[in-house]
Amino acid sequence: MDDLRNYIGGQFLTHSGGQWMDNPEPATGSHICRIPLSDASDVDAAVDAARGAQPAWGALSHSERADWLDRIADALEARYEEIAALESRDTGKPISLARTVDAHRSVSNFRFFAGILREHEGEVFEMASATNYVVNKPVGVGALITPWNLPLYLLSWKVAPAIGMGNTVVCKPSELTPMTA
Repeated sequence: MDDLRNYIGGQFLTHSGGQWMDNPEPATGSHICRIPLSDASDVDAAVDAARGAQPAWGALSHSERADWLDRIADALEARYEEIAALESRDTGKPISLARTVDAHRSVSNFRFFAGILREHEGEVFEMASATNYVVNKPVGVGALITPWNLPLYLLSWKVAPAIGMGNTVVCKPSELTPMTA
């Protein structure tokens, strides 16, 4: 497998730090790939890119963002077996578990939050003397850190609602299991 690279502003970029960490397969100890040891300038570039993308992304309607979440779910579903194999190899868990939990739940999470967005667009609560409107506004850029044991599953549980509400994110996967997060 090729070395992992940072995904910033829609592009895979080489990190500026120049240092790498080995990513071994837990089940065998064999080399899977190298992981970039990113530095502050890489983080700054990721935050700047996320900050720059947020206004246009946040301006989309709930239903437009829900459609994007469904597209992400479709893309994950199309690569289901590949994702399960990578998750199994990266975490050391059985492929059957990676299929039924990690790959399956990551797709389900994006679909779940797409449905929530569609249900809650334009909420209005009528009262005898007033009409209350729910206005959802993005807050900006979120920093998401994932654990080693469920990298894709828990990342999808964080990313989907954050971007669904119009925010952008910078994700930092565990250095122990970075391949699918």
